[in-house]
Amino acid sequence: MKPIQVGLLGIGTVGSGTFKVLQRNQEEIKRRAGRGIEITMVADLDQARARAAVGEGVQVVNDARAVIANPDIDIVIELIGGYGVAKQLVLEAIAAGKHVVTANKALLAVHGTEIFAAAHARGVMVAFEAAVAGGIPIIKALREGLTANSIQWIAGIINGTTNFILSEMRDKGLDFGTVLKEAQRLGYAEADPTFDIEGVDAAHKVTLMSAIAFGIPVQFDKAHVEGITKLAAQDIKYAEQLGYRIKLLGITKRKAQGIELRVHPTLVPAKRLLANVEGAMNAVVVNGDAVGTTLYYGKGAGGEPTASAVIADLVDITRLHTADAAHRVPHLAFHPDAMSDLQVLPMAEVVTSYYLRLRVADEAGVLAQVTGLLATAGISIDAVLQREADEVGGEGSTQTDLIILTHDTREGTLDDALAQLQALPTVLAPIVRIRKEELS
Repeated sequence: MKPIQVGLLGIGTVGSGTFKVLQRNQEEIKRRAGRGIEITMVADLDQARARAAVGEGVQVVNDARAVIANPDIDIVIELIGGYGVAKQLVLEAIAAGKHVVTANKALLAVHGTEIFAAAHARGVMVAFEAAVAGGIPIIKALREGLTANSIQWIAGIINGTTNFILSEMRDKGLDFGTVLKEAQRLGYAEADPTFDIEGVDAAHKVTLMSAIAFGIPVQFDKAHVEGITKLAAQDIKYAEQLGYRIKLLGITKRKAQGIELRVHPTLVPAKRLLANVEGAMNAVVVNGDAVGTTLYYGKGAGGEPTASAVIADLVDITRLHTADAAHRVPHLAFHPDAMSDLQVLPMAEVVTSYYLRLRVADEAGVLAQVTGLLATAGISIDAVLQREADEVGGEGSTQTDLIILTHDTREGTLDDALAQLQALPTVLAPIVRIRKEELS
């Protein structure tokens, strides 16, 4: 059978990795797919770089639309990134009857509803395993492997840059700014790391996982997004003393009133597997009613790990290329006419537990005042840790840190209580609030 022909848009780290792995393992891949898969055309503005990456025998152009217009191309891989030209090219490829493989989580999290609808109408597939957690096959696990389950919740370390920074802060006791510079020097963080450190990248990914898990449209605009830039070294140290580690988690949960969709720093019990994922690695925990809790761990970025996911999508499409479109796995696991209208809950309605750090005057009655106010608000306390004043401000200090762990409470209720606490004259600095998840 004639090999399926693939056009590649963008040949940076992931694109060149895809080409190398596809060539290196071509016989193994052919045995699995049932026919050969060949990248026969590449578009990149830097044609010299593209030619160096693919060698002779592959057509190299600087116009992506030339790939889309080529009638011999069956599948288009989009690795350009971003929301702009990538969206237009993906929609044009779909309109031309091409299947699409993409690693572009930002594009799908923001415009996925439009793109999947266009693909469904045209009878083509949009595959995006590489868009979430690099080489970890989490999309396939959610969409196919766990299809018997009612998914209850997902929690994931899905951004390697922030996990590396938090691991270094914990191991070395350094502050955020110092570790960020080191991450940039080592190549773990971009020159402009905003999407990573502000939680946007993780929010794109958890938005896609939430849509697949719960059969809802992609709704990135409804996600609560909070990064790690305000985390202080002392909070990581205090969390450790209390038996927790701080991780930036993407979390989505099914609740009676709707769906939680949030990204933020989170205290995780040190005994949990997720708390022990270090460096630039990724991990996702999924809880289903039938299977219980499952863990997916591996490299979340890099040329060949991400290429592994891209090629898995190519194989899936090759297997289903001639299948009736109505019998393919739906893009978001649920058939388009069976999607749920469950709302994404506002953050004020989320119920979880909390770590609070208050810098307070070191004087009698302060602890009773703080705990009394929380009790009046109906917020139950799980643990209290009060530091010695000289530990916090040196010998002769007149202020100290009061650390409180709460039981589960509604976020809006805590917001009101924190406003009252902040107004106390004995509270000397902005209160630090970090959410806590037991993940049990």
